[in-house]
Amino acid sequence: MPEAPPRAIRAAHTDTTITVYQAYSPALGVPAARDGRFPPAWKRERMTWIKPSFLWMMYRCGWATKADQETVLAIEITRSGFDDALRGACLSHYSPGVHADRDAWQRSLRATSARVQWDPERDPHLNPLPYRSLQLGLSGPTSRAYADEWTVAIRDVTPLARKIHGLLRAGDEAAARALLPAETPYPAGPLPHLGA
Repeated sequence: MPEAPPRAIRAAHTDTTITVYQAYSPALGVPAARDGRFPPAWKRERMTWIKPSFLWMMYRCGWATKADQETVLAIEITRSGFDDALRGACLSHYSPGVHADRDAWQRSLRATSARVQWDPERDPHLNPLPYRSLQLGLSGPTSRAYADEWTVAIRDVTPLARKIHGLLRAGDEAAARALLPAETPYPAGPLPHLGA
């Protein structure tokens, strides 16, 4: 089996869409899934983080058990919107190998409404793996575009999360793995400005 690249985007995707995950309180998550769009109460001005990795989302929300993260959503968005955000994004932390200096990084950060973090990918038991997955933070105009223009469909995958978690707790890892969303390398191309 080939070794995974240290930083790569793995996701469920089609020719035109990519699926990302977020977790919310039922007050936000349930109407979003029901209506296929984010409700007016969803704050379009604040930074929101989207995650193409289902297992990283499970790590973040504790298999839908953490407060205000009890509803896990799979949000299918346009690849064109996602790709535009990636092209204009900046790393959320200064990286000497990527930025000329700290001032250049800060200028880039101020000039964009999209930022990237690379966090350790997780196995089904939520242990860190030796390679990283993308988190994409969106704010301002990019957050509004995500909510109101890029979103194609929103599904509540909380029952799936709970089923997989139950199988893992019962010791049936093979059955749990069989239910995981299929995430394959996303064809973003080289992303030198994001250290990948």
